[in-house]
Amino acid sequence: MTQLPPRLFDRSLLARRLDRVADGFGAASFLKIRAVEDALDTLSAINRTFDLTLDIGARDGTFGKCLKSSYAATKISTLIEADISEVMTKGRTGNGHLQMVLDEEALPFADDSLDLIVAPLTLHSVNDLPGVLVQIRRALKGDGLFIGSLLGGETLRELRTVLMEAEMEVRGGYGPRIAPFAESYDLVDLLKRTGFAMPVVDADKVSVTYAHPLRLLQDLRAMGETNILFDRPRKGLNKAILAKAFALYRARFGTDDGRVTATFEIITLSGWKPHESQQKPLRPGSAKMRLADALGVKEGKL
Repeated sequence: MTQLPPRLFDRSLLARRLDRVADGFGAASFLKIRAVEDALDTLSAINRTFDLTLDIGARDGTFGKCLKSSYAATKISTLIEADISEVMTKGRTGNGHLQMVLDEEALPFADDSLDLIVAPLTLHSVNDLPGVLVQIRRALKGDGLFIGSLLGGETLRELRTVLMEAEMEVRGGYGPRIAPFAESYDLVDLLKRTGFAMPVVDADKVSVTYAHPLRLLQDLRAMGETNILFDRPRKGLNKAILAKAFALYRARFGTDDGRVTATFEIITLSGWKPHESQQKPLRPGSAKMRLADALGVKEGKL
């Protein structure tokens, strides 16, 4: 019997929370914008066009909005914007792109049907990342491109530390308040194992400062990035825990000008669906010229 991957994330809760923050999402979308701009930079450097593109986790249409002012706009003909949030999807109506409500854990596309799939800053909340990557690769046409990103292991390390210590001190124990995030060194191998050619992974740390730790929590709520773990604690953080956590945050991660720092790590990954036209590495022993000839030197014995 095939063992199903563990279900860490409550995807229905994610959809409901995104529905609630849809109207104000743009005010706290700076990380989404950064991830989208990185994807567009990659596309701008690629000398080819893509007839049919899917944007997974489109949220308020950040990719489509940024695309308009990007050089990559000339490379994309038709864009499908898809999101798990119905309210987000309705809010994108009339922007000139095709709209879909879908869960990226169950892509409804036929094999070999899409030229490009982007998933900027959405893959860290899927339960089965290998399975999602396999679905993406299958949906791509031969030589189709995937560019995605997710939050990495350094994300919210400061907040994770102070919440854990504060809850331990006040209650004598703590529960998981922040989800685990992937590490960049695991993802190149994962892209290879899920069938992608020419995989590339890049990690970028973003430091953001806030006047108060509470502003960080408010931004996370506006992004729809609050705790959706199935085993999240049913008890909320009371005033005593929050006061202790905020004091620890200022003491350990405060800046000289009285603000506090929050770290986010954005891991960008890309890969191509294999195709016979792609360049392949030479087999060992298949070289047509000796190294000595190429360097113009005489070959001698050691």
